[in-house]
Amino acid sequence: MGLIYYFKKLRDGYVINQVKHIRLPYFEPSPTVRKRLIFSGRVQKVGFRLAIYELAKRLNLTGWVRNRNDKNVEAEIQGENEKIIFLIKYMKSLKRASVHDVAINKMLIVDDETDFAVIKE
Repeated sequence: MGLIYYFKKLRDGYVINQVKHIRLPYFEPSPTVRKRLIFSGRVQKVGFRLAIYELAKRLNLTGWVRNRNDKNVEAEIQGENEKIIFLIKYMKSLKRASVHDVAINKMLIVDDETDFAVIKE
């Protein structure tokens, strides 16, 4: 247990540091949207949810992310459309994960949402 915990903490520190140093582009103002994303591929046990969480916070996006039982990762993300597109492209570019597909569905905006959360089940 101790060694696994150590490696998870090491991985989490790496993920947080990596996201912290992303050079964010200038985003043209775009409409606020909410999208449900389902990432499939090798996306669990690689710090994928943590990367989405940290990047969403940097981009001022709201919503949530969670692992699914089918080994995919699901997220509902709300914010400027261009920022969500950037997040998707970044997640697809990760070397430690292998995103085979991203299913994207438009959702209704949640007016009172103010934060982003990792749902652990």
